[in-house]
Amino acid sequence: MKRVMILLPTLDEAEGLAQILPRIPVKKLSMKGWEIETLVIDGGSEDGTKDIAERFGCDFMLQQGKGKGAAMRLGFLQFLKSNCDALVMFDADGTYHPEEIYKLLSKLENADVVVGDRLRGAMDPDAMTRINYIGNHVLTWIAVALFGAPMNDLCSGYWAFSRRTLMELKLNSMRFEIEAEMYTSCAIENLEMAHVPIRYSKRLGEAKLGSVKDGWNIFRKLLVRRIFSTPHETRLGEGNLTIQ
Repeated sequence: MKRVMILLPTLDEAEGLAQILPRIPVKKLSMKGWEIETLVIDGGSEDGTKDIAERFGCDFMLQQGKGKGAAMRLGFLQFLKSNCDALVMFDADGTYHPEEIYKLLSKLENADVVVGDRLRGAMDPDAMTRINYIGNHVLTWIAVALFGAPMNDLCSGYWAFSRRTLMELKLNSMRFEIEAEMYTSCAIENLEMAHVPIRYSKRLGEAKLGSVKDGWNIFRKLLVRRIFSTPHETRLGEGNLTIQ
């Protein structure tokens, strides 16, 4: 049996977590040869997120820094310390569907990285504002123009990685620019990226992504990585996962 770690970053996502955890297709994945462990990396929730995670048997860890990027990098480090073969990450706010985990894992058999593609998938009504929809297309176009590697949905929060891939990535993002930096690192390391159309739904609870400010930070990260291809910290699992 192969092992997959499901990584869920949270900050006051009790409502979404309670909805998605029972839907993780444990039996289907087991039939396909996958054992699952679920890791919740929390940014200091005050709404019962921890209780729900523990009720469903998830490993739970408080992150040291603030922001999604800090959470993801801590989760990647824990993955590399584990004996898991693959990692699947997605947001715990109800926008992504855990039933589609196997679609990404199946595609991962012939790629280093798989990205869930919202923009060419099935998007529910009101799942994304018009400005966010346009912004996602613009940022994706800019990323491809700067780095050349194919990408359909730069800001997707649904990714799957092989162990070897995560050993290669070089990251230092703290906030929502983490996905853009994952793309730039994959492009710089010449990793094989694949895309799978996914369903995207309206989030549960309060939105934390700010359209203009976070869009600018993502754009700035793309420019910085185009100029400086490697962060000051040199290796994922060493310097660039130490959160101050």
